[in-house]
Amino acid sequence: MDTINDILATKFNYVAFIILMMIGLYAMIAKNNLVKKIIGMSIFQTAIILFYVSTAFKTGKSIPIIAHGHGMEHHVVHAADYINPLPHVLMLTAIVVSVATLGVALALAIKVYRQYGTLEEDDINAQLRSQAGKP
Repeated sequence: MDTINDILATKFNYVAFIILMMIGLYAMIAKNNLVKKIIGMSIFQTAIILFYVSTAFKTGKSIPIIAHGHGMEHHVVHAADYINPLPHVLMLTAIVVSVATLGVALALAIKVYRQYGTLEEDDINAQLRSQAGKP
């Protein structure tokens, strides 16, 4: 059975991703300030992107664009000799979506602040209840 030190030494990236994901999830669930929730969402998205990029890494392998040398046109090349570029390409798309989501969320937070004068979820809910005539 692995000890904690062995797990931290060999699976450090997984431990780091889990910690980052839990920080982001905690911020989204437990915080009342909308900006803190948005930052938590961004941390969570970043952890997922880092996870996918790191799992696609292979030690001692190259990218498919790099040739093995001249005069080796008939050399048999296996897919296991290369790093799969698909996770990296997908994560580039995820980064663009993440930045767009962050921008829209911050713009909505500005709109909420202008309308309610606060970014605290409890205060906004209290104002909405008083406008609806509920106690």
